[in-house]
Amino acid sequence: MNSWSEPQPDSRFVVVDGLRIHYKREGSGPPLVLLHGSASSLQHFDRAAALLAHAYDVIRPDLPAFGLTGPREDRDYRVPTYARTVARLLETLSVPRYAVAGNSLGGNIAWNHALDHPERLSGLVLVNATGYPEKTVPSGMRLARNPLLRPLLRRVMPRRAIERNLRSVVGPGSRIVDDAMVDRAYQLMNRPGNRSAFVDFCNTDQPDRSARISRIAVPTLVLRSAGSNGRRFALDIPGSQELVHPDGGHLLPEEEPRWFADAVEKFLGSSADDCL
Repeated sequence: MNSWSEPQPDSRFVVVDGLRIHYKREGSGPPLVLLHGSASSLQHFDRAAALLAHAYDVIRPDLPAFGLTGPREDRDYRVPTYARTVARLLETLSVPRYAVAGNSLGGNIAWNHALDHPERLSGLVLVNATGYPEKTVPSGMRLARNPLLRPLLRRVMPRRAIERNLRSVVGPGSRIVDDAMVDRAYQLMNRPGNRSAFVDFCNTDQPDRSARISRIAVPTLVLRSAGSNGRRFALDIPGSQELVHPDGGHLLPEEEPRWFADAVEKFLGSSADDCL
């Protein structure tokens, strides 16, 4: 069984504002930053990154609170703080301009970054992104917000609960949730500090910046599954393109890596042509 809680041969680390960030980097070409969602890790993009590396310099970090990056000492898990950390990461890596694609929370961070630093982004890809006020909250987050369960979840995160959550967010025909995927998520969630960081993240009051989404001026592609409620991004972002997967779930880059990679490559290629 793989030990996902330890660095892999291609793991890299860099210190950004006192935080030791784990990331992977592969391929060559224009830089492309991939941002995973909550309770996930950079492995979410394993297959998609391998497909994109022939054309792009693919950079994917473990976001703070997750993976091998782990918790922030200041416990600040507001999305604008995540966006600043991503910006500082790319500065530290001497990457001044790049495209960014994010799934779920990663998409939320990506569009916040596009608002704050539009001059740095050559393209923006939002995949089942979050950021509008949510009427429903995922079951895992509801549990972490329960004041009676919070202390328990800081001490233990059952493997069965992690598997149940993964199966609830993929498409009905998806077969990606297997023992290896559950083992990976379980091991990473149970790294020292990650359980508490997840609880802290879930209980963070997030600022509502959704009224500013219509101000995004970066070329944008909205990818979503048909069952999602993410159509507002395509409606609100001027000039954005939208592509809908008919039966995928919330984790499109992992469920449908070829579909995701092809969509990103076609979009970024056309965006680059438009800039010539």
